[in-house]
Amino acid sequence: MRAAPTILHLDMDAFYAAAEQAAKPSLRGKPVVVGGIGPRGVVATASYEARVFGVRSAMPTAQARRLCPNAAYLTPRFTLYRQVSEAVMELLHALSPLVEPLSLDEAFVDLEAGGVPAETAAVRAVGERLRRDIRSATGLTGSVGLAGAKMLAKIASEAAKPDGLVVIEPGTERELLGPMTVRTLPGVGPATAETLRRAGIHTIAETAEAGEAELVRLLGKAHGAGLYAMALGQDDRPVVAERDAKSISVEDTFEVDLTDRTRVRTEVLRLADRCVQRLRAAGRSGRTVVIKVRNYDFSTLTRSETLRGPTDDPAVVREAAVRLLEMVDTTGGVRLLGVGVSGLADFTQEDLFAQLATEREAEELAKAAPEPAGGERGERESEEERPRRWHPGLDVVHEEFGAGWVQGSGVGRVTVRFETPWSAPGRVRTFAVDDPALRPGEPLPLVGGEPGGAQSSEPAILPKSLSPEPLEDTASESGEEISSR
Repeated sequence: MRAAPTILHLDMDAFYAAAEQAAKPSLRGKPVVVGGIGPRGVVATASYEARVFGVRSAMPTAQARRLCPNAAYLTPRFTLYRQVSEAVMELLHALSPLVEPLSLDEAFVDLEAGGVPAETAAVRAVGERLRRDIRSATGLTGSVGLAGAKMLAKIASEAAKPDGLVVIEPGTERELLGPMTVRTLPGVGPATAETLRRAGIHTIAETAEAGEAELVRLLGKAHGAGLYAMALGQDDRPVVAERDAKSISVEDTFEVDLTDRTRVRTEVLRLADRCVQRLRAAGRSGRTVVIKVRNYDFSTLTRSETLRGPTDDPAVVREAAVRLLEMVDTTGGVRLLGVGVSGLADFTQEDLFAQLATEREAEELAKAAPEPAGGERGERESEEERPRRWHPGLDVVHEEFGAGWVQGSGVGRVTVRFETPWSAPGRVRTFAVDDPALRPGEPLPLVGGEPGGAQSSEPAILPKSLSPEPLEDTASESGEEISSR
């Protein structure tokens, strides 16, 4: 434990939802829910306006819709969230070389390693400056906790929400923690909390009073001893700059249970390819392939296969995933599928047999497939670029009206609101889903727009028919400029 609160924990406020509100002026001050929008979707983040109605992260979206039917339900835009996260992490790295990211919107910082004086006034000043810098760089707010240990800094940032700063002075830990529920402590989930409740332990103070021996008897040696130390406010874990990932995986939940074996196999192959893309993006390879299958009755099975050596070859991962799928009965219906790779390494051992098989298969397909005519090829590429569905919240660009976002779609129509992060709330227009003038767009920066300049919001708000005559050409050029981002 440190003698000064030099460990900082930053947690962005309602990150995904706040980013969407910043990007969409018409949603500011209104309830916004980001996550899976289908009947089996799960809430990723809810804005504070939606939380008033009881909407929470990890809640089924169907339940959230019942609690807050008038909220805007949006598909996540991870490209935007990563851009904002990179800007925030850059600010954190300017404070110290020891930054431990926990997710896109959360991180620990060791201020002592950055040369900040071990004084409460000094670290508080750094925390306040960080909050101002984040708002200036991203337009969003973050909450900061400062303490002498990581666990306490995280508890402090939670107490500071939203958009606040809390400092826990060393020596005041037990007084602060005492009345809090045991679920506040890291590692205490529903099962552990229920075990403690049956023993009459509800608060952190009661956990400390129970003693280490009693907690070990209830929870086992490692868990019991660790929980007792945390109940006393003791946490000597250092801030680690590089967190080594143990596995990389992807999974999808389906709106309707998959019963067709061929469809299940196709989805597994698709997930295997996505997993390898993430693996390669991280510059890693893996030795063990894992599949996850959740059945219609919520029972979940996992199967794994360890290869001869680490690989990042998509053919090898696909083949292993399909072999593992053959070991699972999916006739009752599949609700969720996942593919992952563990046993990560920084090098690969090529599987020559799979590589040769893949190359031979590609050659055979190339010989068998006739070369399409020029017009057909252009039409096919155009269809491939267009998403099968216009999901709510996604960016679009219209050749005439400029940049906007999808409010909803159905019955062959798509509704778009044309506005930018720097404009007033924009107008809504409806198009056919196959309108050739409408195409997917890229996220615009949340700050930095200059009205009247190349990034003017006017084209996103006013149609050509309502714009002043001299601006018609400018509107068209601006739409092209936005779409190239």
